[in-house]
Amino acid sequence: MNARTIGYWATTGLLAFMMFGSGAAKIAGVEDLVKSMEHLGMPLYIMPLLGAWYIGAGLSLLAPGLARLKEWTYAGIVFAMTGAVFSHLSVGDPLAGSAPVFVILALAAASYVLRPNSRRLDTVSASGAVDLQPASAL
Repeated sequence: MNARTIGYWATTGLLAFMMFGSGAAKIAGVEDLVKSMEHLGMPLYIMPLLGAWYIGAGLSLLAPGLARLKEWTYAGIVFAMTGAVFSHLSVGDPLAGSAPVFVILALAAASYVLRPNSRRLDTVSASGAVDLQPASAL
């Protein structure tokens, strides 16, 4: 196992763990999260949905194959985390309060960059046609 592979699994494992934990906390309605959602002016009924999406993201990151789903998972994590920062800034919270979100974004970026060919989406040619060779053959 080389350093890149170790880095990929370390960042991906931590990211998946954080997504699982956050998702479970949202589904369970942890009091601090409820207070945070109320502070942001968001409806509480969205918490179980976000929780399910976060758990799904964690599962997607760890599952073998599913390269297209993984691409969407990384994008979804970025959308969710940047939305969280924006929401907190919009109600006057200090940027420093978003430190955990930046950790998740850094882990997602590292995991995305370090992922092996077997976990990458097949390449698309300049014409827009999908290259049908497996990513591992590139």
